[in-house]
Amino acid sequence: MAERDAARRDEGGIGDLIQTVKDYARQETLGPLRGAGRWLAFGAIGAVLLGFATLLLVLGVLRLLQNEMAPTFRGRWMSLVPYAIAVATAFVVIVVTATRIGKSTLNKETGDG
Repeated sequence: MAERDAARRDEGGIGDLIQTVKDYARQETLGPLRGAGRWLAFGAIGAVLLGFATLLLVLGVLRLLQNEMAPTFRGRWMSLVPYAIAVATAFVVIVVTATRIGKSTLNKETGDG
């Protein structure tokens, strides 16, 4: 009789161990993957919106220079100046954006201690 009780305790211990390992694996893999998925989704949405806004800004600068400064940019090579300024504007936006990218949010610990 005592042997049966010991065997049942051992079976329960092994079952509990397996369940604990499964729970730990889910906690350590699925949780971070969900967080990474949200992080990537927000990053992709932000990239698309920022790209669209940059496109509108560059086109606005180009049209402003072409319409308002048209007499200034006459001649064979001077007609390329508004395009060069628009490209420089796009480059500035890209550099400012690249310097603001932070990677620490993906690996951020959520615990108190």
